[in-house]
Amino acid sequence: MASRGLFITFEGSEGSGKSTQIRRLADRLLALGREVITLREPGGTPIGEQIRNLLQYDGAAVAMTPEAELLLFAASRAQLVREVIRPALARGGIVLCDRFLDSTTVYQGVARALDESRVAAINDFAVGGTLPDLTLLLDLDAAEGRRRASERKGPADRMEQEGADFYESVRRGYLKLAHAKPQRLAVVDASRGEEEVAVSILAILKERCHGLF
Repeated sequence: MASRGLFITFEGSEGSGKSTQIRRLADRLLALGREVITLREPGGTPIGEQIRNLLQYDGAAVAMTPEAELLLFAASRAQLVREVIRPALARGGIVLCDRFLDSTTVYQGVARALDESRVAAINDFAVGGTLPDLTLLLDLDAAEGRRRASERKGPADRMEQEGADFYESVRRGYLKLAHAKPQRLAVVDASRGEEEVAVSILAILKERCHGLF
């Protein structure tokens, strides 16, 4: 593990089990005496949580343009990187984040059909060179992901209310990105049971993050 710490992100569509697997991995690492910071995007800071509420639940967001959506995600991320992620990595901590810049590449750049070069430039500006050491992509059939997400308690957020075509685009975008960046992204079959997915994630970590376990 790098002396600066380790930055692992989890990506995937709604219902893919990211939160569950982050919790499982965090518990395992904490039991080993590691410093673990679990985060979510958008959010993770007071500013980011307000942006999250605006993006997901505020009635005014119904009229939000794709461009405004992109910039709000980037603003939350810029704050999170500088306020939380960089200091944690400097201490040697392990940061586990539910979504990061790849979500913006896929959701806004692919599914919202915004110009990919502009999305990339905004992503680069927001993260300022702070990139994940490893990204675990929990891949799941779009229809199954929507079914799982619908079973969760609480109202569906604005993104979860998108149609089937949107989530088909999201899945294709993620798989294309994983194919383009195999050195950073590892695809995990999320259609299996929780335990099987956790075992696969552990195997990837042992292979790619030497000294973590």
